[in-house]
Amino acid sequence: MAKRSTSFVCQSCGAVTSKWMGRCESCGEWNSIQEERADSGIGGGPGQATRSSGRVVELVGLSGEIKEAPRIETGVAELDRVTGGGFVKGSALLVGGDPGIGKSTLLIQASAVLANQGHNIVYISGEEAVDQVRLRSERLGLSRAPVKLAAETSVEDILATLKANDRPAVIIIDSIQTLWTDRVDSPPGTVTQVRACAQALVRYAKKTGACVVIVGHVTKDGQIAGPRVVEHMVDAVLYFEGDGAHQYRILRAVKNRFGATDEIGVFEMMHSGLREVANPSALFLGERSGSSPGAAVFAGLEGTRPLLVEIQALVAPSPLGTPRRAVIGWDSARLSMILAVLEARCGVRFSQHDVYLNVAGGLRINEPGADLAVAAALISSLSGVALPLECVYFGEVSLSGAIRPVAQAGARMKEAQKLGFGQAVVPHANMKDGAQGLEQVRGLEELGELVATVASKAPAGADA
Repeated sequence: MAKRSTSFVCQSCGAVTSKWMGRCESCGEWNSIQEERADSGIGGGPGQATRSSGRVVELVGLSGEIKEAPRIETGVAELDRVTGGGFVKGSALLVGGDPGIGKSTLLIQASAVLANQGHNIVYISGEEAVDQVRLRSERLGLSRAPVKLAAETSVEDILATLKANDRPAVIIIDSIQTLWTDRVDSPPGTVTQVRACAQALVRYAKKTGACVVIVGHVTKDGQIAGPRVVEHMVDAVLYFEGDGAHQYRILRAVKNRFGATDEIGVFEMMHSGLREVANPSALFLGERSGSSPGAAVFAGLEGTRPLLVEIQALVAPSPLGTPRRAVIGWDSARLSMILAVLEARCGVRFSQHDVYLNVAGGLRINEPGADLAVAAALISSLSGVALPLECVYFGEVSLSGAIRPVAQAGARMKEAQKLGFGQAVVPHANMKDGAQGLEQVRGLEELGELVATVASKAPAGADA
């Protein structure tokens, strides 16, 4: 009798070892390694039996007719924007987010709109019973939508059900961590089970032309739980972000084979479900005061969408030997760099002050173009001088103190003009893009020019 081969797989990162260890050498997690059969997983999925010979694959040239991938517009404008124009037939999408953020609400709203348009939509829930999903649909006012609903966790039963009925246009699986297949000898939610179930669903999507939307849980670090190979299998990866203290939700594309990445869609969570936010710039600016120092408006860019957001800074004397540095919505390392440039190149001292930085509205910014707006907010708070209410800022700050240009400056200024702003402080190299309707545009070459402008308006005895 052949000896059963086993391996040990880390349930956090998917690393495979030949023996059990208390701590994974790849990711450093403790007690995350479990014993699993070596012949399970991808090799143990459908078609495990060996073939006598392969089939001949047609070889074609680079030139030829290109067929545009047909799309299914969901009718939810923000979701269509993030996906690049709608769901592509035969594609697989992975949607991740924190528990309770609204993933199921978003997908059931989109499925109801598609079903009302005449598409065949199947919603498979592995976390809730049918009655629980119906209760949510009644609360959202979607109970009359002709969505086909089922509660099942076996991949074999799900695929058999789909084959026995008319081919659906969109299949929603909520969630991948609850599914299991009997071809894998491990409990649901493990790395091997998640990988095998995802592979079976992706194979079904490519074979039938149906679009499969898979919901995935996230870890405490914000990453989709399970092996990263699942993200490579699918065609698009969407993250649903938000903060429990805010009612706003952001759908962000981090991978999309059929559209732009880093595109965002903005929603507002209400009692009746998620509502689209057509003008997120006005949303993130909120109620602003022209007499309060430490606030600067950043004209940013998220994907192809220009976005205006308020950056708030508070610089206060510190009683501690090591001052505090707290950041919400921005990179803390980037803040440390801006503070170092202001001290070394501009002579502005923060060594005896606590620094707090916040991006209003719960948005997270990853763009280096926010450097100039952050520096302006910090200088304004330290000097006690309020910045002009109708002015926007954008530009990248280098370690030498120079202001570097950013991409699509014209679109940023045009968005600012549309929202009633009349002034802009930009890198000098972006002055060639024109004023885009703004009354006054000032170009900066060095960060010291901004410090000198704010310091000239500071009252006597101010730090700046």
